[in-house]
Amino acid sequence: MRKEYEMNDDEIHKSLEIHWAASNENDFEAEHQIYREDAILDYPQSGERIRGRENIQASRAAQPSRKRFSPQRILGAGNLWITELVIAYDGRPSFVVSIMEFEAGRVARETQYFSEPFPPGPSRTQWVERIP
Repeated sequence: MRKEYEMNDDEIHKSLEIHWAASNENDFEAEHQIYREDAILDYPQSGERIRGRENIQASRAAQPSRKRFSPQRILGAGNLWITELVIAYDGRPSFVVSIMEFEAGRVARETQYFSEPFPPGPSRTQWVERIP
């Protein structure tokens, strides 16, 4: 029986950097190495669930838009990791939070939340600064 390998936080952080870089390059093979064979991907806003690494990869490869990935921040410890990123679909940005749960060094479950940009609220302008 094969013992499953648990990764330390530095190894997981590095694997996420590799994952997002491969996503940005549309390297679908490398992008999906981070997932377990039985991984689950949820998109709560559209009510979709995709089961299995093969299906996750196929669904992303079928997406017709040109995608660019810009991770802003990767945070986590142990088996729970969050990436804040901007994904541009054909140049149109979408702000994304990806929550990944790891088991034995691979993603067992990912949930992604998407939001389009919106104009700042005029009622709060005196208290805010613009994010570059």
